[in-house]
Amino acid sequence: MKRTVITAAGLFAALTFTGICTASAATLDSVKQRGTLVCGVSTGFAGFSAPDSQGNFKGLDVDYCRALAAGVLGDPNKVRYVALTAQNRFTALQSGEIDVLYRNSTETFLRGTTLGLRQGPINFYDGQGFVVRKDAGVKDLKGLNGATVCVAQGTTHEVTLGDYGRANNIDWKPLVFDRVDTMYQTFFGGRCDAMTQDASALAGAVATAAPNAADYVVLPITISKEPLGPFTRNGDEVWSDIITWLHYGLIEAEELGVTQANTDEMAKSPTPAVQRLLGASGDLGARLGLDNKWLLQAIKAGGNYGEIFERNVGQASPLKLERGLNALWTKGGLMYAVPFK
Repeated sequence: MKRTVITAAGLFAALTFTGICTASAATLDSVKQRGTLVCGVSTGFAGFSAPDSQGNFKGLDVDYCRALAAGVLGDPNKVRYVALTAQNRFTALQSGEIDVLYRNSTETFLRGTTLGLRQGPINFYDGQGFVVRKDAGVKDLKGLNGATVCVAQGTTHEVTLGDYGRANNIDWKPLVFDRVDTMYQTFFGGRCDAMTQDASALAGAVATAAPNAADYVVLPITISKEPLGPFTRNGDEVWSDIITWLHYGLIEAEELGVTQANTDEMAKSPTPAVQRLLGASGDLGARLGLDNKWLLQAIKAGGNYGEIFERNVGQASPLKLERGLNALWTKGGLMYAVPFK
């Protein structure tokens, strides 16, 4: 009797484990069979994901999609981008319309516990800010009392705007939009006194959508923490792990001095950490169902985290953002790679 019970328990455990593994590998298998990564991005956030004049998406989030495609499929161009609004981004992921959501989305407690989605590592630390016309003479948020403020629907900004106003006795009047491009047109058309969004997105809007960027100023004030990162589906452990370790790999590459241009040369390095990262030793790829050189391919696609940052939102971009909290931990920032051991 005892032996029968143990055998049944073992069989149940084996079946459960098999079921978990099957669910875990679902997205990875689908992407490999399809031969294309389907990446959810924004409809147009300068510096993060926005189509250029030829309709090609560019930006920090886009470079993560390209790095992921390079690591999983061996080609950074094997990506289909799905432009999503704040309202439909999570539904698109839940329904399986996209494989991963890279859409400058804030990670929060409620999103992590109620959507059936898993929040990946933070790839950009931001905060909610405000932009106004310079000639309005607004110096602080008290100067916006009674003002009409443009804000996007279905975002943390909409909630935080109301919370902050009530807590600080600021009676602003939200004007809510379901599309960011419409919000930009309305604000720069003069209908709103201010516009609120992630400070990085506001800098991008002024640089790319304002009739004359010099007429506007992003106030040096933020009213929230906006940690941005990717989302995947719960129950897809292997795929979620790939998303996680991709980010850490890009950070580790910057820490170790591995760049887009020197990956092949660095792969010959005798340094153990570099060998593991680039697949010259160890089995960091095999453990995830990938080629052992998957991170080498990902880095070669667009560079390490620092290169991706500088090209899209940093000093080499129209946004000219400082690294700030997004600098490496060794340089006063919060970007820190979990050890590849």
